[in-house]
Amino acid sequence: MSPVEAPPPPAAPPRRVTPREAAPPEPRLTVPQETTYLVLAGVFLASMTILNVIGVTRILDLSFSVFGFRVPMQVPIGVLPYPITFLCTDLVSELFGRRRANRLVWVGLLCNAWLFLILWVGGAVPGLGGEEAPFFAVQKAALGSVVGSMAAYLLAQLCDVHLFHWLKRLTGGRHLWLRNNGSTLVSQAVDTFVVLSIAHFYAGVLPLTEGEPVWPQLLTMMAAVYVFKLVFAVLDTLPAYALRDWLSRRLGIDPRAVH
Repeated sequence: MSPVEAPPPPAAPPRRVTPREAAPPEPRLTVPQETTYLVLAGVFLASMTILNVIGVTRILDLSFSVFGFRVPMQVPIGVLPYPITFLCTDLVSELFGRRRANRLVWVGLLCNAWLFLILWVGGAVPGLGGEEAPFFAVQKAALGSVVGSMAAYLLAQLCDVHLFHWLKRLTGGRHLWLRNNGSTLVSQAVDTFVVLSIAHFYAGVLPLTEGEPVWPQLLTMMAAVYVFKLVFAVLDTLPAYALRDWLSRRLGIDPRAVH
C-alpha cells in the first residue's frame, strides 16, 4: 500500500511589478549625446541659479505705448534668463526622454535648496564688519525669491514636462510647436502666480506702493511678467525646431521614438 502523498504547497502569489520595473530601460548615451545632455543641463541649472540670485533686486521698466495708450510692464530682472530654462527642458524632453527631464527638474530643486543654505549661512556667520549692506540687501531679496521659486519651480517644471509628453503622445510625435508652446505657457502661468504671490505675501520683497490696494498692483505685475514670458515662449519656437532638428541629426536620435 503506497503512502498518501501530501498536497503540493500553494503557489506564491505573483510579485507586483513596480512602474519603475515595468518601464523600458533607458538607452545608454553615446559620448556626443551625453555631452549635449550635460550642456543643456548646465545651461538650465546656471539660468535657474542666476535668476534666483538676482531675482527682484531690480525691477525693469519695459512699459510702452500703443496708439497713445500706455501699457505698464514692470518685470523683475530675474525673468530675463527664465525663458531659457523651458527651452532647455523641452529639448531634453524631446531628445532624451521624460525620465531624464524629470531628473533634471529635481536636480534644479536641489540647487535652489543649496543656494538658500549658502545665503542663510553667509548671513548667520559673523563677519569682519565694514560695508555689509549690499550682501544683506541681496540676501533679503534672493531668499524671498528662492522660497517662492522652489515652490513655483517644482510645480511649473513638472507641469511643463508632463504636459509636453502628454501633447507628444496626443499628436503622435508631431507638431513640436504645439507641445513646446502649450506646455510652456501653462507652466509659466503657474510659476508666475506662485512665485510673485510668495515673494510679496511671505517675503515682502516686491516694490509695491504703500497705501494703494495690493491686488491690482500685484495682478498688474503678474500680467506683465506673464506677457514677457509669453512673447519669449513664442519666439523660442523657431530655435526649438532648429535645435531639435540639428541635434537629432547630429546625435542620431529619432525624437518620435523618445518617450
